[in-house]
Amino acid sequence: MKIAVVGAGAIGGYVGGWLAAAGEDVTFIARGANLDAIRANGMRVIGEDGVEVTARASACDKTRDAGPQDFVILAVKAHQVGTIAGDLAALCHGDTAIVTMQNGIPWWYFHKHGGAYEGTPVRSADPDGSIARLIDADRIIGAVVYPAATLERPGVVHVVEGRRFTFGEPNGSMSPRIQAIAAAFTRAGFKAAVISDIRSEIWLKLWGNLSFNPISALTQATLVGLLQFPLTRELSVQMMREAETVANKLGVTFRVGIDKRIAGAEKVGEHKTSMLQDVEAGRPMEIEALIGAVVELGRLTGTPTPHIDAVYALVSLLARELGARSPHVILSGARNDIQLSKTELRH
Repeated sequence: MKIAVVGAGAIGGYVGGWLAAAGEDVTFIARGANLDAIRANGMRVIGEDGVEVTARASACDKTRDAGPQDFVILAVKAHQVGTIAGDLAALCHGDTAIVTMQNGIPWWYFHKHGGAYEGTPVRSADPDGSIARLIDADRIIGAVVYPAATLERPGVVHVVEGRRFTFGEPNGSMSPRIQAIAAAFTRAGFKAAVISDIRSEIWLKLWGNLSFNPISALTQATLVGLLQFPLTRELSVQMMREAETVANKLGVTFRVGIDKRIAGAEKVGEHKTSMLQDVEAGRPMEIEALIGAVVELGRLTGTPTPHIDAVYALVSLLARELGARSPHVILSGARNDIQLSKTELRH
């Protein structure tokens, strides 16, 4: 199959590298030093077991140079999708599927959702609706990413842990295309599950991210640090309870409880969350996809989210202050159309 990987960072490099090594026809869409390194030396992936794979694959900086693909792996962060959405048409033929690997609530969440909220836009993920206009939602295959990896230097990915990905069609079907992409991942050595309710898996990963990430960014604490400090542990629990209520109203049931989810995070140990790493590196944080979207869906379902609202306000201010100190940082903080009342903020 012809597979384009848009965003050759840690996860994109890992996925594309292993798929190419397994014999798939992979093209990386990359830029700068990363593009030069892939062209010169291939994509090098160092596994968690120390085994290295160097995949020779095509690489280009313009999507139109790659030509039509069977699958497009969209591996950029959620706040970067809007800037490249218009370019994806050049990668598509009539049957091309786009596999979305963003954290948080995606812009297409209510596409083929069914029920009262069918077709509702998620403005936190797509503020002006441009992504929905530029990307045909019928092409979407949802994916939840569990591995952790780092881009050590251009063209070199180090896998910290994990091989598991979960895929799902927005309408819950077991389509030939989703079976094909899962089979390709399996051949490459990944654990690739296909489920009928991808939204439940999206929420399960988001459940911890929406609390652990911003709290760690605000306090500079590691996962185990914030979870073993009673006050921030309780704050995490309250945020997760609010999110669970919102998800339940949207028909989502969590297959594990809060205690088990927190225990799993504690086992990771002295790990800096991705949001804390972004703060330290001067990169924009994934605030809207991980937190703002839950605030938005709370409003949509009439669900109070006072603890989430308060943390959202604080981390959004942090993003603004960091941006003011470093003008090159692109902010991804609070949107003007999500208003937090004084009553909500007091909680």
